[in-house]
Amino acid sequence: MHVKTFKGPDIQAALARVKAELGDEAIILSTKTVRNATGKGCEITAAIDPRSQTQQRSQGGGSRGEAGGLSQQLDENPADWACEWRQIKDQLMALVKPQLNMDELAPRQRVAIKYLEREEVDMQVLLRVFLDLKADPERPILPVLEAVAPCYGFESKKWLQKFHIFAGPHGVGKTLTLIRLALREKQARPKARICVVAADQGQGKGRLVLRHYADLSGLAFREAGSAEEMQELLKESSKFDMVFVDLPGLSGQATLGEHLNELGLTDQRDMAAHLVLAPYFSASQYAQIAKRYVCPQLQSLIWTKLDEACSFGALLNMARLTELPVSALSFGASLRNSIASAKSDMLWRLIFKHTLPGPQADQAA
Repeated sequence: MHVKTFKGPDIQAALARVKAELGDEAIILSTKTVRNATGKGCEITAAIDPRSQTQQRSQGGGSRGEAGGLSQQLDENPADWACEWRQIKDQLMALVKPQLNMDELAPRQRVAIKYLEREEVDMQVLLRVFLDLKADPERPILPVLEAVAPCYGFESKKWLQKFHIFAGPHGVGKTLTLIRLALREKQARPKARICVVAADQGQGKGRLVLRHYADLSGLAFREAGSAEEMQELLKESSKFDMVFVDLPGLSGQATLGEHLNELGLTDQRDMAAHLVLAPYFSASQYAQIAKRYVCPQLQSLIWTKLDEACSFGALLNMARLTELPVSALSFGASLRNSIASAKSDMLWRLIFKHTLPGPQADQAA
């Protein structure tokens, strides 16, 4: 591995030097602001495998060849480029943070920013909030935050679709979330015809749990882990008012869009997919989850296991990464009274006061 440090008057100039010498395969290890005789500058440490450099030169050196290679890389690997661009933006944000002058904000606005930092809200969200507040010192912070993470409760008119797909990583509580929401719908509309569907072809216990609660609660139950079974379900969907589908966690490098296409659901218009998440993954894991799950069919975020978390900045960070609203908040081990349709006041009490949704939240209000 060849490691070298590059300097420039700003980050753009330093990145240009990295690219000119190491090429597009260079990995940015760190960036920092430095002081020199002319003022502030940028210092970037980058690395590259010498074998990658040799291969680049053998494929046609010179700036023209490099430009063609970059164009081809963008065309053939858009996901890799998106990941690299996120890394560059993160480095830029690290440089921007020391430049934020909190004295330009009103005292109550500064307090709110400090709370967000405590909750591990990422720099891109903080910068957006800072700039919005700086433009109007009298502006309340809640409308600004609502623009970052809007809430559309699962009971709202936004979710009138018949099919609701619950997707997410293994172990986040998709199956129990599905059951909780199905039971809420059944309680609110006793005559509604609701079907719960196990779409996992494996031998996971989620299928048995779904069948068990379907039998106890008067819900219809189906299995549809293959395209053929899903097509059979679609044919009889007129029997039901709502269909809740429990998808397994994705394996390997598969994406949600690919999985829905395999099941024949890509063109299903009367459908909304919901990404179920727990608030204690790392930032890099959330970025990978967003990369694999975001697709046109994905419509909202559902947060689970809130009672097990120690900070809640992830709720804002994922709202920024996915540009999706929050539709439900789940907490506690009980099946009843442990999930709530998301509302903005719930979300902000959770982030600023660590108050879980439910009766205690109403009392705190």
